[in-house]
Amino acid sequence: MSNLVSSLPVSSLDAKPTSNLTRRSANFHPTIWGDRFLSYSSTSKEVDEKMEEQIIILKEKVRQMLAPANEKALKPLTMASLIDSIQRLGLYYHFELEIEEVLQQIYKNYVENSILSLNEDLHSLALIFRLLRQQGYHILPDIFKKFKDEQGNFKESLTIDVEGMLSLYEASHLRINGEDILDEAFAFTTSHLKLVSTKLSPSLSAKVNNSLKWPLRKNLPRLVARHYISAYEEEPSHDETLLLFAKLDFNMLQKQHQEELGSISKWWNDLDFAVKLPFARDRIVEMYFWIMGVYFEPQYSLGRKLMTKVMSIISVIDDIYDAYGTLEELQLFTEAIERWDFKCIDFLPEYMKFFYNALLDTFEEIDQEMAKEGRSFCLIYTKNEMKRLVQAYLAEAKWFNSNYTPTVEEYMDVALVSSACILLTALAFVGMGSIATENVFQWLANEPKIVSASTIIGRLMDDIVSNEFEQERGHVASALECYMKQYGVTKQDSIDEFQRQVINAWKDINEECLEPTQVSKPLLEQVLNLSRSMDVMYKDGDGYTHSKGSTKKNIEALLLNPCLV
Repeated sequence: MSNLVSSLPVSSLDAKPTSNLTRRSANFHPTIWGDRFLSYSSTSKEVDEKMEEQIIILKEKVRQMLAPANEKALKPLTMASLIDSIQRLGLYYHFELEIEEVLQQIYKNYVENSILSLNEDLHSLALIFRLLRQQGYHILPDIFKKFKDEQGNFKESLTIDVEGMLSLYEASHLRINGEDILDEAFAFTTSHLKLVSTKLSPSLSAKVNNSLKWPLRKNLPRLVARHYISAYEEEPSHDETLLLFAKLDFNMLQKQHQEELGSISKWWNDLDFAVKLPFARDRIVEMYFWIMGVYFEPQYSLGRKLMTKVMSIISVIDDIYDAYGTLEELQLFTEAIERWDFKCIDFLPEYMKFFYNALLDTFEEIDQEMAKEGRSFCLIYTKNEMKRLVQAYLAEAKWFNSNYTPTVEEYMDVALVSSACILLTALAFVGMGSIATENVFQWLANEPKIVSASTIIGRLMDDIVSNEFEQERGHVASALECYMKQYGVTKQDSIDEFQRQVINAWKDINEECLEPTQVSKPLLEQVLNLSRSMDVMYKDGDGYTHSKGSTKKNIEALLLNPCLV
């Protein structure tokens, strides 16, 4: 990014920002939550001992289900169905080793030359294929050729097998580049499931429509669990142990998440940004929901808190550059962050002073926490990404102020950084503990393929859904404007092209998650989850900025409504 913004002379901080200007306003809606989550900051942290004891017992029972008496006793379809239920119910993080052992045995016993050797129906083969792919095993999709006719098309007779079609549809989302058969499977199942969804029973229709909108690969594990717990309970063959465990575990996690959000809400409330910076988005609850999508597990509590704080501040910085600050003020602010020195406060306009102080304080908190773990190197990388981010923001502000529409290549070079996805990934790794070594941060700094793919998903999905609102209020040209101008095509043509690029980026992510991986799988899982969070947030619109719709419902489902036991 150093070539994007020429460095300012030292004397630039001596300049005084212009006052009494007419400023732009994005007219963001105020927070829809008020102080609703603030009360959780004083919630008693005493554990419900009876519930905890019950969870321990249930957990051991499920562990026994995953431990067949011997290798020969392992029934692949039975075990695959059990693992699928455990994963959908949100319990998989308790049994990662056990699930790995079972899938390893299935791969060892029933995969030859990377092809499943089982002679089963479509549902069974698609399910096992998906589970093995998810686990990182190299397994070819050639097994699905048996479901094609002489013309090379998927057999029309398959369309009456709704369960099989759903399984193949979910499996097709694990496809990588060059797998034409899974591209065809995706198109075939999508079109036919849409056609039959209106002719099914209400419960099955709901199941189909939910999968079409939120396929497992692209959905947040917590949202999958919240939805599936209700659906699983309605299944006549559901396992009572699994169901009760899932409900209790969900409620226990929800209490922890509520306490974390309560603490963060108090911190945010004390900063008083809503009053001091009324032009900025007040979205602390939505940001926590976003970060909870990256990692929800109990051991990542510190990571969630630090990520939410930093990203909420970055959200305000984004609004300062996009919708409020003058170019002169933005140049001052950019240099202040590049210098990273409390003394720079003296040279900033009033509205930036306490904000700059809050930014440095929050990074100081990260430094203190990482020093306890002997991982102070984390701060070097996150600071560097922070500096790159504001440099990208300033480059975009200069484009806007000069009414310049860059080429697609120029735009993406800057916009992939301004999406903040790389910084988000770095912050996620900060909260991962000792597994995120300095070598891992060096790997991240080189922008590996999986991170680049995740960034493309976030940038392009955001631009597609935000374009109209942003252009109405005055904003730098988005990817759509750049593409339309450069290639002389329609808006819909541009959207189609970027949606194609998003699909290809998901293929890259799937491929990078296959063994052998460059870094450990838990780290890659956070990149995958970040991509999922962006897919959910930008599915039907900018669900972060305009959070009154599906985002509100999702937050209520995960953070307000417990499962009825």
